Amino acid sequence: MTLVDTSVLIDVATDDPNWADWSQQKLELAALRGPLLINEIIYAELSVGFDRIEELNAFLAGAGIEMHYLPAPALFLAGKAFTQYRRAGGARSSILADFFVGAHAATAQLPLLTRDARKYQTYFSDIEVIAPARD
Repeated sequence: MTLVDTSVLIDVATDDPNWADWSQQKLELAALRGPLLINEIIYAELSVGFDRIEELNAFLAGAGIEMHYLPAPALFLAGKAFTQYRRAGGARSSILADFFVGAHAATAQLPLLTRDARKYQTYFSDIEVIAPARD
């Protein structure tokens, strides 16, 4: 099983000229390991790019993406990680969504497929992050 971050799904849904191929390839490889999962935070972020819920649900079904709801321990961990981020000088304007996603991957022991690895690797160092190589 792999938790798939919003950035990767947006790449595929919009056929992003810079990232669609990388994201599609990584989704296919992750699918060989087991189900591809999102949570309600990722669903909400992704919904911005769709006019109707039926379109979003059809995209997710076509991609073989399943919903995996956030458990209470992940919600608690997200709050603690966000507090650590703020104490370290993190911007007030930064949203909590990434912390929910990282905490979900950490508590469920799921690898996370994302293009935005830095915050996840900093605040959830125990998770396996699948991301583009940094130059």
